[in-house]
Amino acid sequence: MHDTIVILDFGGQYTHLISRRVRELGVYSEILPFHASLSELEGGRVKGIILSGGPRSVYEEGSPRVGREFFRWCEEGGIPILGICYGHQLIAHVFGGEIERGERREYGRTILYVECEDELFRGLDVVETVWMSHGDNVVRLPDGFKVLGRTEGTPVAAYANQEKKIFGVQFHPEVAHTSKGLKILENFVLKICGCRPTWVVESWVDEAVKEVREKIKEGGNIIMAVSGGVDSTVAATIIHSAAGDRLHCVFVDNGLLRKGEAEEVIRTFREKMKFKNFHVVDAGDLFLERLRGVTDPEEKRKVISHTFIEVFERKARELEEEYGEFRFLGQGTIYPDRVESAATSQAAARIKSHHNVTLPERMRLRLVEPLAYLYKDEVRRLGEKIGIPREILWRHPFPGPSLAVRVLGEVTREKLEIVREADAIVEEEIRRAGVYEKLWQAFAVLLPVKAVGVMGDARTYEYVVAVRIVESLDAMTANFAKLDWSLLERIASRIVNEVKGVNRVVYDITNKPPATIEWE
Repeated sequence: MHDTIVILDFGGQYTHLISRRVRELGVYSEILPFHASLSELEGGRVKGIILSGGPRSVYEEGSPRVGREFFRWCEEGGIPILGICYGHQLIAHVFGGEIERGERREYGRTILYVECEDELFRGLDVVETVWMSHGDNVVRLPDGFKVLGRTEGTPVAAYANQEKKIFGVQFHPEVAHTSKGLKILENFVLKICGCRPTWVVESWVDEAVKEVREKIKEGGNIIMAVSGGVDSTVAATIIHSAAGDRLHCVFVDNGLLRKGEAEEVIRTFREKMKFKNFHVVDAGDLFLERLRGVTDPEEKRKVISHTFIEVFERKARELEEEYGEFRFLGQGTIYPDRVESAATSQAAARIKSHHNVTLPERMRLRLVEPLAYLYKDEVRRLGEKIGIPREILWRHPFPGPSLAVRVLGEVTREKLEIVREADAIVEEEIRRAGVYEKLWQAFAVLLPVKAVGVMGDARTYEYVVAVRIVESLDAMTANFAKLDWSLLERIASRIVNEVKGVNRVVYDITNKPPATIEWE
């Protein structure tokens, strides 16, 4: 049994990033909703608890919270607590401190002045860079608490109650922009909580196969939609190891894929990975018809989701007539899918929908999700362990709605061809430069505007393409890639010269946050 750090989710967009950072330290982490019962925390494996951030204010009516009973339970069990952002404010509020809305919101990189090193801040300098994202401040601490650090705008940026082993930080140590954030979490997890770093994802393969085999032991076939991406491919391989030919994979070609992608997926599953029951549905014309006139990005996602479900269900019924009843639905869901679909907490703010976690109840199938608690880099390590081809493991992430969200505005066949060709040039050039696997994502976006240009001796009025290239560990945060100017120039020159209908290329230099990686 692994020592475990539990993160109680109050709806913060970085909740899963906290979990990811804890796992970087070799300690298993698990996320529970803030309203989880104490019985869910019992069992001896929980060595520490982190209270996440969240979008609410602690003094608002109906805001999410835990009460004194929770803190008494932790104190009696010797379980340390760390509050981050909203969690920091909630602890102070519950124990009788005072929270007020700040005169101005503190957001982004901020200088932290460490006033007391303490065990939480051991190894930090007296001045550190941290990442803030809040509008409320703790202005008066409860009795028994002491200030550990402050910023210009936040007098209580960190505190501790040594007797109760309770700590709070207003900033986000889990975000890479906090320079010593991982050190702070290491101090809490390994030193204060005393966790043993025994979590190794590669050793989890046999356990995953065993869990799937146990779940499907009653019999019946499994159906699974696959995209050819790393998540669905690794998940399908694990399920196939447990279920054999009971697994039927369905690849829906929605006509919105990258250049040559459909052919590559089919070849990989049928020829390289030898999946016997691999079924292909060509539905490109249907998806384009349904998207006609749709411009709102969330509406696009819904149209694509509903169409996907319709096509998938129809194919499932056909296959049941030939192979017998399907009782299980395999999915390649991973943690970031869940956090952006607000699936872990009632308090989470919805960012965007995902069709792979919103399938309808009427399908009456039991879910099999072997990767549901893993992050992308963990999935890749798992994939290496089970022999997934490298070209799949290191393929850049691709959104569920495909190129439809990289065409801003209405999606048409002409616009799809433009963004598809531009995207292929971006990928070809960064591969040629030898930086593809160093980047998280690189792609082209077609903007719904036209600009004046000059090509030859003629004036042109054509589309603008934006190039988005980012570096990241897990997609929860990302920085734009500082690539060589000559590489960017080659990309722009080729797009303008080779892609009909484009006369201007721009480079997106916005980080996440505040932007998302995708434009829609």
